Amino acid sequence: MLIVNIIMGFDFGTKNIGVAIGQKLTCTVRPLTVLQSQSGIPNWEKIKDIYNIWKPVVMIVGLPLKINGDEQPITVLARRFAKQLKKQFPVVVEMHDERFSTSEARLNYFENHHNYLRSQQDIKINAIAAGVILKSWLNQSFRI
Repeated sequence: MLIVNIIMGFDFGTKNIGVAIGQKLTCTVRPLTVLQSQSGIPNWEKIKDIYNIWKPVVMIVGLPLKINGDEQPITVLARRFAKQLKKQFPVVVEMHDERFSTSEARLNYFENHHNYLRSQQDIKINAIAAGVILKSWLNQSFRI
């Protein structure tokens, strides 16, 4: 029996939280959805629903740092989100540097969806950014 280890990635934000899934076997990822949050507080019921569907073994939360590597106010909130994930779910939760993930997500998005409205772009970009974070973590974790 082949066991596929699902990994879930999060691009944390105070208004939107992008979610992506991936798997270790093929090191592939895909954007999944964007969850709304209120002042940085996520809808935990929706996160539980997604967890129950996908049953990830690892969750990766993007660590938002300044370009020079310093922390910023959103960094504290992202760390708090990661700690809450650890308390709520029986999985490994790790933080991963997300610098430039939104820029890469925007580039990926515009290469494939240049005719969408701005509001649609922002929502999808959060999920794509979660995928970029997850792909970066997979690439770093499985280097030979």
